[in-house]
Amino acid sequence: MAMADNRQRFMPLPDDREPERGQVLAYPEAVKLVNPVEPGFKGEVDDKYEYSCENKDNRVHGWISSDPAIGFWQITPSDEFRSGGPLKQYLTSHVGPTTLAIFHSTHYSGEDLILKFGENEPWKKVYGPIFMYLNSLSDQNEGDPVIQLWKDAKKQMKVEVQSWPYDFPQAEDFPSSDQRGSISGRLLLYDRYVSNEPICANGAFVGLAPPGDVGSWQRETKGYQFWSKVDENGYFNTNDIRVGNYNIYAWVPGFIGDYRHDGAVTITPGSHIELGELVYKPPRNGPTLWEIGIPDRSAAEFYVPDPNPEYINKLYVNHHDKFRQYGLWERYSELYPDKDLIYSIGVDDYRKDWFFAQVTRKKDDNTYEGSTWQIKFYLDNVDGTQTYTLRIALATAHMSELQVRINEPEAKIPIFTSGVIGKDNTIARHGIHGLYWLYNIDIPGSQLVAGNNTIFLTRTNSTSPFQGIMYDYIRLEGPPDLTY
Repeated sequence: MAMADNRQRFMPLPDDREPERGQVLAYPEAVKLVNPVEPGFKGEVDDKYEYSCENKDNRVHGWISSDPAIGFWQITPSDEFRSGGPLKQYLTSHVGPTTLAIFHSTHYSGEDLILKFGENEPWKKVYGPIFMYLNSLSDQNEGDPVIQLWKDAKKQMKVEVQSWPYDFPQAEDFPSSDQRGSISGRLLLYDRYVSNEPICANGAFVGLAPPGDVGSWQRETKGYQFWSKVDENGYFNTNDIRVGNYNIYAWVPGFIGDYRHDGAVTITPGSHIELGELVYKPPRNGPTLWEIGIPDRSAAEFYVPDPNPEYINKLYVNHHDKFRQYGLWERYSELYPDKDLIYSIGVDDYRKDWFFAQVTRKKDDNTYEGSTWQIKFYLDNVDGTQTYTLRIALATAHMSELQVRINEPEAKIPIFTSGVIGKDNTIARHGIHGLYWLYNIDIPGSQLVAGNNTIFLTRTNSTSPFQGIMYDYIRLEGPPDLTY
């Protein structure tokens, strides 16, 4: 099975998941192979969620037979019909051999992406087309058939992407290229604590999605979305957009928050709209006093432990995506059996000392309890008359409540609570992000002191091993610097 240059492997057989050969783990999709047909797979974990993929990368996946040398591939030339934006994760291929063409999914998002309809509400949407591709090698071909067939599948994928929208569908609900429109523009970013002038929003994603609130694109389910990645100078060009009304949305790796352009954009057949320069001003009140992580909507930069050697997938040993290993949620209790994580600003390194997920702790009686993480930091001076800002960006949440307290761990009323949020189930499904949440929390200067301070992050609701949150980024800002 192959889905990326660094995500391909020989796969177990479906028979290996049967009760006499496999042991079901914490949920039915995860099976430990205890007596596989091919002994080389013994001891590995097979789970379809280990092969999920983000929309932006989900273009080709499938299967290869080396004898005879044949490949079977699913190619998705466009994800305009898939909800959730470029980072939404979908299943791909897994043991069977199975290849999935997922048109709509609530995985890694939960009920927020369930299609909901009012009484007698009309709705119509075209999903696909999806291109199925078979390739083969002659007996005279030399070299590894796996490498050759995969390279050919990637080459064909590029052909199909360039052919979108296909010209063979005759239905009026699938418009041809000349019945669609396009936009272009440039996205800049202005944060006065980063630069005195707007800078290029390098690496940003700019998209059109149905009109909604800021960031609504990641929960939108009924319409179409069209996304482009800007170039190093911030320019973007998006073609073959279906006719309709849209908002322009964007987000920029390295900066928190979401951008939405004021006013709707109307696409008509054959139209081109030049948007000019758009400027995103990310949330910011004052200078950064300290920060933890990288604002990229993922927890991948934090400490991801090695898996329990009893539950591994060999593909992800020494792999960039080691977070896809089974059972990593259990490692927290092993690393912190009695006390929770304490992180000291200026001393600790988030890559080594910040566990990638704040999960439940399993107790000796097989029940679960919440946790309170601490961030310790020193302030040279504090203006008690001013307001400080704590910004907490979450990469995912599952049936959890986050409470924040400052210097008073036993305070009955926290300075902030998220309420119970999220049904992403990202932790169980070996993801590193789900839906994005951003909280901007005002902290009265009177609650801070000159010297040592502690922020207490309490995650409540603890009835299963899969409840938890993943942080994307945390930043404490000082009061606005009026002399800046």
